This record gives sequence, C-alpha cells and structure tokens, in this order.
Amino acid sequence: MRWSSEAEQAVKRVPFFIRPKVKKAVERLAASKGAGTVTLSHVQECKQRYLGGQHDGVQGLQVETCFGPSGCSNRAVSFPGFADRVERLLEEKGISRFIREGVSGPLKPHHEFRVSISDCPNGCSRPQIADIGLLGAAMPDTAEASACNGCGSCVEVCREAAVELRHPGLCPLVLSDRCLGCGQCAVICPTGAIAQGAEGYRVLVGGKLGRHPRLGTELGLFTPEQALEIVSRAAELYMDRAKPGQRLGALVDEIGLGRVKAALLE
Repeated sequence: MRWSSEAEQAVKRVPFFIRPKVKKAVERLAASKGAGTVTLSHVQECKQRYLGGQHDGVQGLQVETCFGPSGCSNRAVSFPGFADRVERLLEEKGISRFIREGVSGPLKPHHEFRVSISDCPNGCSRPQIADIGLLGAAMPDTAEASACNGCGSCVEVCREAAVELRHPGLCPLVLSDRCLGCGQCAVICPTGAIAQGAEGYRVLVGGKLGRHPRLGTELGLFTPEQALEIVSRAAELYMDRAKPGQRLGALVDEIGLGRVKAALLE
C-alpha cells in the first residue's frame, strides 16, 4: 500500500523495533476505510485508538522480523518464507485463540505471544525480549588452512575479537566462546581460508519486558527445521502449563529452565 510523505514522516517517530507492527495496524485501518493510500489522518486515528484502549491490532500472536529480508547488508542468513511458516504453525496450533480465551476484556500488547526473527546477531527486531527469539547465525569454517595468506582481514572485521591470526599458512583460530556467527569473516576472506560453515538460528526462549524484565535464554544453534520444531514444542508447553495472561518467560522461571529445555530439546 502507498504512503503519503506526511504519513511516512509521522511513523518514523515510532521506535524502530515496533515500527513494522505499527505500520501494519495503520495499513489495516486504511484498508478498512477503502483507502488506497495511507494518509496522516490514518496514522493519527490509529494512535488515538491505541491510546483509547481499543487495541484493534492486537490479535494474540505477533511474528516480527528485522529488515534483513529487505536487503540489509548485515544479513547473516536467508531463509525465505520462514517467518510465514512460523506464523502458520502457531495459528494452526490455536495459540491466538488460547490467549484470547484466557484474557477477560480486550487484548493488550503485553498479552500477545511474540516471536521475533532477526537475520543476524545485531538483533534489530529485539529477539532477546520476545517469548521466542530467533537470531540468524552463519558460523565460520576454517578447514582450508593452507589458503591463508596472513592478510588479517578476518581479524579486522570481527567486532567480537573472535578471530586470531597466528602464522601464514596456518588456519586462523576462531574462538567459539566469542563468535556470534555474523558471517563477516567468511565474506571478507579473499582466499577461502575462512568459509561459511553451519548456519541456522540461535534460539532464545522466555524474553519479556514489563515490571519483571527477562532476557531470553539461549538454547543453541539449530537448522530452520529444528528451530521450527522447537517453536512448536514451546507453544505446546505454553498452552499446556501457562496461567491466563502469563508470559512464557514467567512460566520458564516457574517450572525451571531444566524442565523447559527437556520439553523443547529432548
């Protein structure tokens, strides 16, 4: 849908990590009025509805993504259609209905079950504070040791100081406890001494803001199919054990991380 310049300027003032959600809500409002272009009045009306407590855009489930699919240069992985698969899976499991039935009165943003997907460790969509966060990672593979010419490009590009260069002709050393899987060392290596190895999503569970904030607990690196299975199991655990209005993070703290890991990974 087209946006007027005034509407675009107004929505730029919205914090960037919730801006995609706000834009969707405004576009739904404009479409409901038969408009082909989003105007400033649509933005203002949507804002007033939110402030008035109507929360028309809150459906119980929110799957968010970063700007990676739009061509971000920092993108570490690309799995087209993955966010849509996550959303379909959770809708089929009935998580939106579960949340709506457990909350008396209109849903508010903090009631939603949130899945946030970022295509690199920068985490622009704030996966650390979502019920389930997925951080794209492309791990380096240093199998081609003889190809290293000692240029040092991998050391310079690594923001985590996770790559050490010892001697030309020897394999660059990647410190696994520091590496976040951004993939930049493999991209910049001119000889192939560092190549892209395993890729997928680092999965975090139980993040939330509010009065008792909690960062998501990282479970490890998984392929997209494995990550999808973890999302499925997390939804089942949540619908089986959560109290009305309870966030997944609170449930994790209540039943214990060990039991949660067992339910999601074993």
